[in-house]
Amino acid sequence: MSQIDPSPFGETPIETVAGWIRSAKSICVLTGAGISTESGIPDFRGPNGLWTKNPDAEKVSDIRYYTTDAELRKRNWHARRTNGIWEADPNAGHRALVDLEKAANLDLLVTQNIDGLHLHAGSDPMRVIEIHGTTLEVKCLACGWRGPMGETLDRVAAGEEDPACLECGGMLKSGTVSFGESLNSADLARSMRSAKNADLFIAIGTSLGVFPVANLPRTALSTGARLIIINGEPTPYDDLADAVSHAPIGEVLPALVALI
Repeated sequence: MSQIDPSPFGETPIETVAGWIRSAKSICVLTGAGISTESGIPDFRGPNGLWTKNPDAEKVSDIRYYTTDAELRKRNWHARRTNGIWEADPNAGHRALVDLEKAANLDLLVTQNIDGLHLHAGSDPMRVIEIHGTTLEVKCLACGWRGPMGETLDRVAAGEEDPACLECGGMLKSGTVSFGESLNSADLARSMRSAKNADLFIAIGTSLGVFPVANLPRTALSTGARLIIINGEPTPYDDLADAVSHAPIGEVLPALVALI
């Protein structure tokens, strides 16, 4: 670990942080875009972020624009065909969380990411909540039908500019939660319950600024949990955390989990 010695957690030895994980009875983990940037997937609001470089992408993430602008939808369907997400593979951070699941008492992994990389890495689907949905599926806004994104993109490649639901003819969109849509209430309730029952909460690669998910660490803290934050930039919770690291996730997390 010479690159980030003496400790990526500042004055707190990494061995101490590993000990907290090892002794925890119930761990809730929250991940955000920062864990996937090392897989080549840009974040949204950073200097090289998706929305920073392409305002159209932010518009298409708003359900009001998406449902009222047919040309925007058409551009979006074609852009999806060349999205780098299809080429992305899990990185060392994703794999380290699979190892953590095996080595410690992980109750739940809540991810704000829509890329499916936690599941691709091998995390237990029963312990993963994709709180903002997944871009690997499409959903019908009329009847609720869901299907694989790949099959719909094949239809786009064959000439359908704005593919409709094969079940009812309704409007299709990705299986993600757009601005203006509600989170799945059962998923949110389970996430809040896990945070409330946790004695250790770990936030990884998230700015902790998007609500209501950003309430999860506060919920955990309110019931006495320790809080560990691993994120490239400062977060509003840094001063409340027991340990904070701004070192690269792909270096810190594997080194930390190896000590459990």
